[in-house]
Amino acid sequence: MTTNTIKHVFSPLARQTLQDSDLTTPVAGKQPIRLLPWLQVIKVSGRLMDRGAEAILPLVEELKSLLPEHRLLILTGAGIRARHVYSVGLDLGLPVGSLAPLAASEAGQNGHILAAMLASEGVSYVEHPTVAQQLAIHLSATRAVVGSAFPPYHHHEFPNSRLPIHRADAGAFLLADALGAAGLTIVEDVDGVYSCDPNGANAADAKFIPQATAAELADTQGPLPLDRSLLEVMGNAKHVTHLQVVNGLVPGRITAALRGEHVGTLVQAR
Repeated sequence: MTTNTIKHVFSPLARQTLQDSDLTTPVAGKQPIRLLPWLQVIKVSGRLMDRGAEAILPLVEELKSLLPEHRLLILTGAGIRARHVYSVGLDLGLPVGSLAPLAASEAGQNGHILAAMLASEGVSYVEHPTVAQQLAIHLSATRAVVGSAFPPYHHHEFPNSRLPIHRADAGAFLLADALGAAGLTIVEDVDGVYSCDPNGANAADAKFIPQATAAELADTQGPLPLDRSLLEVMGNAKHVTHLQVVNGLVPGRITAALRGEHVGTLVQAR
C-alpha cells in the first residue's frame, strides 16, 4: 500500500495563472492596508535646494517647528547639478539606465545636506533599503527622517525617452502611496502649478491653477513643475487621493498644507 505524504497548502491562487487579471482580481483586488497612516511625506525640490542658505535655512526652521505635530518622511529631489550630469551623459551617448543613478546621486546629496541641518533634532539621512524595510522603527525613535525621492529604477530602460521619466516627484508619490501615508506635499520654489512657466519667457501669460486632476494636467502643453510620469502613476493610487504643491520660499506654507489648508495647487488623483 502506497501512502501519499504530499502536504497541500490551500490557496485561491494555487492553480491559477498570475497573468490573468480575471482570475486574480477576486483575490488581489482588495484594498491594501495602510502601513503608516500617520505619516506625512514632504518632497523638497532640487531647485529650491539650489538657492542655497537663503532658501534652505528658513525651510529647516519650518521643518523643525513641524516635528512636534507630525512624523515626517522628507524626500529630496535633484537640481541643477543633475541637469549638468544629464547634459554631459547625453553628449557621451550614455543610455537612460546609466543617467538615472547619476541624477539620483545628486538627490541623495541634497538629502544629506538637509539631514545635516536637522541633525540637532535627531533627524538623519537613510538609504532606500532602510526606507523600504526599517522606516517604522526609525520613526519610533525620531520624528522625521530624510531620504532621496528618486525611485531606485536605475538601469531599467524606459522606452521613448532619452532622459529618465520617473524622477523625484513620481518617486515621492510612489513611496507615499505604498506606505499608505496621510498625505504628500511637494515643496517647490513657485506658488504651485501655472498654465506656463511663471519664470520663463511667457511669464506675463502664466495663470495660476489652484486645483486640477492629474488627467487634466497631463493634457496640458508646455512645462510643469511636476514630473509628467507622476500624473500617470497617480491614476493607479490606492491610498493617496491628492497632493499639494506649495511654495517653500514662503514661510508657513508647508505648515498650513500639512494642516489641510489650501495654500498652493491641489492635484487630485482622479
